[in-house]
This record gives sequence, structure tokens and C-alpha cells, in this order.
Amino acid sequence: MKLLDNLQWGLGVKTNLFQIISRILLGLALLFAGISHLTFNRMEFVAQVPNWVPLSTDLVVILSGIAEITLGASLIALNKWKALVGCTTAIFFVLIFPGNIAQYVNQVDAFGLDTEQARLIRLFFQPILVAWALWSTGGFKAFMNRNKS
Repeated sequence: MKLLDNLQWGLGVKTNLFQIISRILLGLALLFAGISHLTFNRMEFVAQVPNWVPLSTDLVVILSGIAEITLGASLIALNKWKALVGCTTAIFFVLIFPGNIAQYVNQVDAFGLDTEQARLIRLFFQPILVAWALWSTGGFKAFMNRNKS
């Protein structure tokens, strides 16, 4: 029964209109980013994959693009599971953060980030994306209330 309780985690979390709009905007942004991974920005993303990743850089870009498309579509379409999708999206943002750090540390120019300052400033946006995913989906609320009921 405990497994079934865990599968129900985050269902029925209420969000307001501003959160709903924010969730959909984040979903659209992820869809765009994922499509760009697979098409017109592919080489920019390849340049960001850290050297220590033990997979083909192209494979990493393809897989992360597919993940972004899946997460973006899920944020838009899976309203019932929005809190779980939001937490999954937040975890994804944490997992890809080393790519942003590698871009800064290795001074890789990509996405118009061609100065050390620009690459550094970008690092501070990743926690904002994590918070956006959790807040807009009710993920914060679901996490805090996970043991109540």
C-alpha cells in the first residue's frame, strides 16, 4: 500500500492562474529548447557538454533534447501530475547544471555568451529555473505536504 501512496504523491495540488500560466510558459520554453537541441542549436549544445561525460557529446545533446521535449509537453499536458512533473523538471535542471559550469570554467562561447561575465551571470539563472519548476506546478506544496494525509 505504501507504494500506491507514493504513486499518488502530488495529485490534486491546487495552483492559481498565475502558476498555471507560468507552468505552461516553462513547458513551451522547454519544448523550444528541446527542439533546438535536435535542430538549429545542436552544435551550440554539443560545445557545452563537459569533457568528463563518458558518452558521445552528440548523444548527450540528443538525449537531453528528448528529455526537454518530454518535460515541456508534460508540463503543458499532464495537469493531474503537475507536481510530480515539476519536481522531475527541477531535478533535470540540477542535472544539467554541470554543463553550464563547464561552459563557464572552460570559457566556451555559445548562445551569445562570449564573455566570462555573461557565462557567470547565466549560472545564477539555473536556481531560478529550479524554483520556477517547483513553484509553478505546486511541487513545493506537494513536497511539504507529502507526509500529511
